[in-house]
Amino acid sequence: TCTILKLVAASAAEAELGALFLNAQQATILRLTLQELGHPQPATPVHIDNTTTVGIVNNTIKRQKSRSMEMRYMWLLDKAAQDLFSFQHHPGQENLGDYPSKHHSGDIHQHVRPFYVHTDKSPHFLPRASLPSSRRGCVETLDDPYMQRRPLPRLT
Repeated sequence: TCTILKLVAASAAEAELGALFLNAQQATILRLTLQELGHPQPATPVHIDNTTTVGIVNNTIKRQKSRSMEMRYMWLLDKAAQDLFSFQHHPGQENLGDYPSKHHSGDIHQHVRPFYVHTDKSPHFLPRASLPSSRRGCVETLDDPYMQRRPLPRLT
């Protein structure tokens, strides 16, 4: 669902945490419903494209004290500690939820159509995009299906 955050975020990480918090609350309702119907659930994987946000929810980076962030989002840390969610970094290029939130030209829409509409060319899985750190110091372009910062890889 689309929801407007009811706060003024001081940073991109705080805005991402706000969206993550709202989405995790909705996912918790679905998880509880499935469990009550007799379908136990493993940790729900959550893909995040902001590395700072992943570091905060996985408690792997030292963050500055922010009362609003602590009050609203420590809940996410508790849910991760309870193994209800698994927060993972996935770059925006391979994040299927990132594409509809941006403005694109017609050729990009044609490029991503097989990922959103089932066709004979639709892939069964997405290859992982390379990390930006893997390109440091490279003179030539590495073989990468994610070309020219386009969302989603080329289909061959």
